[in-house]
Amino acid sequence: MMTCHALLLLGMTPHLFDSHLHTPLCNHAVGHPREYAQAALDRGLAGVTFTDHIPMPEWFDAPWRMRRDQLGEYVQMVREAQQEFGGRLEVRLGLEADFHPGTERYVAEILAEYPWDYVIGSVHYIGAWGFDNPEFVSEYERRDLGALYRHYYALIEGAARSNLFDSIGHLDLPKKFGHLDQGGMSALHALDVIAMQGLSLDFNTAGWRKPVREAYPAPDLVRAAAARGIPFVLGSDAHAPAEVGYHFADAVKQIHDVGGTVVTYAGRERVGG
Repeated sequence: MMTCHALLLLGMTPHLFDSHLHTPLCNHAVGHPREYAQAALDRGLAGVTFTDHIPMPEWFDAPWRMRRDQLGEYVQMVREAQQEFGGRLEVRLGLEADFHPGTERYVAEILAEYPWDYVIGSVHYIGAWGFDNPEFVSEYERRDLGALYRHYYALIEGAARSNLFDSIGHLDLPKKFGHLDQGGMSALHALDVIAMQGLSLDFNTAGWRKPVREAYPAPDLVRAAAARGIPFVLGSDAHAPAEVGYHFADAVKQIHDVGGTVVTYAGRERVGG
């Protein structure tokens, strides 16, 4: 893996943001936002965007996200970090939202409550199955991988067409435990839709920390996205301060090598690229 020093030598030193960060309110992360912000400052980043898991209807994935009555607390925590690090680090307010058919109106209500900077659209469920949850990984043994990926990418296309999101999160997430997509055509069609809708992709370095040992998206999908003019938003998907900026040098090089661009978002508008 490349070091930040190597990145500097290559002349690739944009003002990098980590735009995929969580907080303890999601019930599976640790560290106050100020600790994530300090970690970003220590790593030489220009800014961070907090994107904790959006509240959803009570019946959906409740243990893994903040409740709706905690949304104001989340916003306040991020605003406190903005004030504390003002002039030293830019701190922005975002959400990682879920696309789950039938919940679009609920998500739209949440997005209307505060002036978000950036909203990631992610798919974590196929039907009732939380396919990225280690507790339920055995379900892969009962699934046809080709059908699984076709279903998954149909949901990604739905997310892209929903007009709710700025980017698509961890594009090829079902590979997390090593169950790779052997076809690839559904992914390419999803990229066509993402490009048509003018969205970006979350370049999510957490994949390098998972059993698959590969960032999301995979290198071939990074190349295909860049060829379609889809920009990338860097994100560590940090659930602890030590994960902030994880392998960003490698991420930037991978994007740069295929002619891709790195952007951020402020006020739901794309910045850079």
